[in-house]
Amino acid sequence: MLNIADGIFYVGVNDHAIDLFEGMYKVPNGVSYNSYVIADEKIAVLDTVDAHYGDEWLKNVKESLGSREPDYLVVHHMEPDHSANIQKFIKEYPNVRIVGNAKTFVMIKEYFGFEVKNACKVEEGSVISLGKHSLRFVMAPLVHWPEVMVSYDEYVKTVFSADGFGKFGALDADEPWDDEARRYYIGIVGKYGVQVQALLKKLAALDVQRICPLHGPVLEKDLSHYIGLYDTWSSYRPEKEAVMVAYASVYGHTKAVAEMLADILKKAGKEVIVADLARSDRSECVANAFMCSKLVLASVTYNAEIFPCMREFIDCLAERNFRSRTVAFIENGTWAPVSAKLMRERLSGCKDINFLSQTVKIRAAFSAENAPELEALANELLK
Repeated sequence: MLNIADGIFYVGVNDHAIDLFEGMYKVPNGVSYNSYVIADEKIAVLDTVDAHYGDEWLKNVKESLGSREPDYLVVHHMEPDHSANIQKFIKEYPNVRIVGNAKTFVMIKEYFGFEVKNACKVEEGSVISLGKHSLRFVMAPLVHWPEVMVSYDEYVKTVFSADGFGKFGALDADEPWDDEARRYYIGIVGKYGVQVQALLKKLAALDVQRICPLHGPVLEKDLSHYIGLYDTWSSYRPEKEAVMVAYASVYGHTKAVAEMLADILKKAGKEVIVADLARSDRSECVANAFMCSKLVLASVTYNAEIFPCMREFIDCLAERNFRSRTVAFIENGTWAPVSAKLMRERLSGCKDINFLSQTVKIRAAFSAENAPELEALANELLK
């Protein structure tokens, strides 16, 4: 149990046993499942944790409550890593009222097969008074599920932000917030930038001095930094003027050209990130593509198609509304190089993409004939 603010306690848990978050995101430093208790004249417990940690969480909750019983269990988000212990909590405290919106209670029935008898339904602007503390509810649909809501404690000026402002990594992981929060946001929430912008506008009307997410640390200092990053990410603006060179290579020839381009750009003073898509973490590559202002895709032609890891990478970008970037291509094919055309087609549905006119076409391996193309492409990227 950790005291967060006057009357607010952290009762969440760390998960170091997990290898894949949501079955696909590598989390070498684990993840936290956050839960909070507000102890006032009335007591509210905010969210539960993953099913594997129900006993540890309930022990933390009981420690914070002492001999008292909770009045409310607030369910901000129904993803099972936050809601799996609702029924366990009701069995322990049968008089507790479950707080959620209309969609919350539908999902409880769908996931866990029971209807909440002691439901407290809230909507936009609803307020629950606990004494000095009061929770004002703000609906945040599709950040990143349709039932998501956040709450604002008016007494301590704290936002309980559901999955918003979360990050990978357990709370005892010593790592920068930005990198793992970016990978988390782009991978999981990135498709819903419009909805995140709507939530940010609602939060801008509040005096926010603390953000308590469902994953990662409580944010208290320099909130403008975190809110600014969320504004950038959800607006699909690049964070920095930099070039990402992502390649898919079979025998190393496409890799060699990608690295040659990167060296030219670096010598000219440009920041460059190079990624081998067959070996690099996919979610990190996607996050880096969103971070940079320019992207170069270099792929061998394979079975008259794009090499699979490149195709999957592009699909991940498109699914998350990749937009407002400059994109260039390097293609390779011994007898029928077509990957540049196919990569461009695969990105054609993305908005505000500036496709550079210069493409580097490799026939098996780099030759003297390719040098002017590579130089021309570098010059376009340096403009």
